[in-house]
Amino acid sequence: MQQTPPPQSTTRRQILAGAAGAAGIAAATALPSGTAHAATAADDARTRRAARALLGRMSLKEKIGQLFVVEVYGKSADSAHDKNKELYGVSTPAEVVAKYRPGGVIYFDARRGPDNLQQPRQIAGLSNGLQRAALRTGARIPLLVSIDQEGGSVVYRMLEPATQLPGNMALAAARSRGDVRRSSEIIGTELAAMGINQNYAPVADVNINPDNPIIGVRSFGSDPALCSDLVAASVRGYHRGEVSSAAKHFPGHGDTDVDSHTGLPVIKHTREELEKIDLPPFRAAIARGVDTIMTAHIVVPSLDSSGVPATMSKPIVTGLLREELGFRGLIVTDALDMGGATEDFPPDVAPVRALKAGCDQLVLAPKADTAHAAVLKAVESGDVPEDRVDASVLRILEHKLRGGLFPRPYVDEDRAARVVGSRRHIADAARITDRTVTLVRNEGGTLPLSPGARTVLVTGWDTDRVGILARTVGERSGQEATALATGATPGATQIEDAVTAAGDHDVTVVLTNAAASAKDKGAAQADLVKALVKTGKPVVAVAVRNAYDIRRFPGVPACLATFSYGKPSLDSVVRALYGDVNPSGKLPVSIPALDEDEGTLYEFGHGLSY
Repeated sequence: MQQTPPPQSTTRRQILAGAAGAAGIAAATALPSGTAHAATAADDARTRRAARALLGRMSLKEKIGQLFVVEVYGKSADSAHDKNKELYGVSTPAEVVAKYRPGGVIYFDARRGPDNLQQPRQIAGLSNGLQRAALRTGARIPLLVSIDQEGGSVVYRMLEPATQLPGNMALAAARSRGDVRRSSEIIGTELAAMGINQNYAPVADVNINPDNPIIGVRSFGSDPALCSDLVAASVRGYHRGEVSSAAKHFPGHGDTDVDSHTGLPVIKHTREELEKIDLPPFRAAIARGVDTIMTAHIVVPSLDSSGVPATMSKPIVTGLLREELGFRGLIVTDALDMGGATEDFPPDVAPVRALKAGCDQLVLAPKADTAHAAVLKAVESGDVPEDRVDASVLRILEHKLRGGLFPRPYVDEDRAARVVGSRRHIADAARITDRTVTLVRNEGGTLPLSPGARTVLVTGWDTDRVGILARTVGERSGQEATALATGATPGATQIEDAVTAAGDHDVTVVLTNAAASAKDKGAAQADLVKALVKTGKPVVAVAVRNAYDIRRFPGVPACLATFSYGKPSLDSVVRALYGDVNPSGKLPVSIPALDEDEGTLYEFGHGLSY
C-alpha cells in the first residue's frame, strides 16, 4: 500500500515533539525553498543558532550517529530484508535508521544489492518512510538521502524512466556551460522529486592519464580550465534543481592507473603540479558554493609524506581543504568499504582516522556496530575530543537547515511520478546529447553514410548495445540492419563471422568500449576493427566510452566518439551517421599514439564536421 506523507502540520508536530524549542527553532529558521544557496549573513547566523540549539539537545550517541551514511536493503522502509539482518541485526530499513540514527542514507540499485530504486513513486515512498523513521527517533533529525547519479553510463544508479543524461566528458565535448547546467538541473530536479536531497556529483578530477581505470569519462577532461568552468556550471545546475552537490574526489584522482575500489593509488604530482592541474576545479566548485566535497582514497606524498590516503590525512583534509582553500561545507569520505580504505585501515580504525583527519561524514563504513563503537570509544577515551565531533555535527545540522529539510522532509509521491522522465526533460536530454557526438576521423568522406548504403552490419562490443543501435538504424526508411555482437574480447571465430557478414553489407558499424585501456580486451577489439577494415567495405568505429580507443586502430576510415553507451547516445550516433546531426563535439582530451614515442594522434579540441 502506498504511504502518503503526513500534512505539514503533522510534520511540524513530529519535529517539535520531545525536543521542546530546539527543533522548533530549526523549523522556524529554515530558508524558504529554492533560497538555500543564496543565504545572507543574517540567514547564516540564524542557521548557526538553530544548529547549536539542536546540538545541545543531542546525546553523544546521537551525535555520532549523524556522522555516518549507511546503505539499507529493500524497496520500502518497512520491508524486511535478510541483508539488513546480516549487516545491522535488524530487518527493515526503518529499523536500521531507528537503531543507528544516521545522518544519512545512500541509495543503490540491484547491481550492488540494496535494490532501492525501482520506479519514482516507490523511491519517493521509501524516502518518506525513512524520513518518518528518523523523525520518530531520538533527536528527530531528518536524513540526508544520497545517491551517485553522475550521468553517463559509468557511475549511475537511476535507470529509465529517469531521464538519461550524458556524462561529464560527453558534455565537455559540447563545450557548453548551458548544457552542463541544464543537465545537472534535470538530474537534481528528478532526484529531489523522489526525496533524494544529496547527489555525489560532479566529478572534479582532471583526467590526464589515458590509462586511468576509474575516472576516465567521468571527468570533464584533461584541461584544468575547462574542468573548472564546467564543474562550476554543474554545481549551479544542481542548486537550480534544489539538490545538494558534491565535488569529488579531493585532492584529485585524475592521474592514476590504479582503481581505488581495489587498491591504493599514489599521485606523484608535485605541489606545483597539483596547483596547476588538480586543485583548480575544486577551487571553482568552492567559489560557486558547492555544498559537499568528497575525499579520495589516494596517497599524495607532496601533501602528506606519511603515506596515508587523503581521506585519513589531516594535512590534506583539514590543512589544505578546510584551512587553505577555505571550504566551509561538508567533507564526506568516499566509501570506506573500498579497497583504498580497507587495505590498511580495518573497520575499527578507518572511521576514527577519517574523523581525526577532518571528515564530517563517514560513508559506508564496514561493520556498523564496530565502527560506531570505535568512534564512541575514541571520544570517551579522549583520543578524539568531543568538540571535534560537535564541529562536524554542527556542519551537518546547518546543511540540513539550509536545505529546508526540517519543515519539508517529505515529498509528494504522485508528483515524483510526473516529474521524473517528463517529456520536457527527455527532449532537452536528446538535444544536449546530439551536441556531444564527436567525429574524430573521417577519411574519404565515409560519413555521413551515402543513400546507397542501405544494408548495415552493426557489430562489436555488447549484445544489448549492438541490438539497440541496429534496431534504431533499421527503423529508418529504406535501411536494413543486422546485429552481430562479438563481445568485449572477440576471438578468431567471432572475428571471422563478423568479416564474413561485413562482405554481405554495404557498411559496417563496429562498437568498441575501453579498447585502449585494457591490454587483452583492447587488442582483441582492435583485431576485429582491423580485420573489418581489410574487407574494403566502409567501416565506422564508434568508441562508446573512451575516445582513446582509436589509438588501437588509427587506420579506421571513420571514428565517432560518444563517451557514453546509453540509449540517448546511441540514438544520437544514428542521427550523426546519416547526417541528421552534424557532429559538433570537440575532444576534451588529447589522444596519444599507442607508442608514446610517436607523439599525439589528435590534439585536445580536435573535432571534425560534415
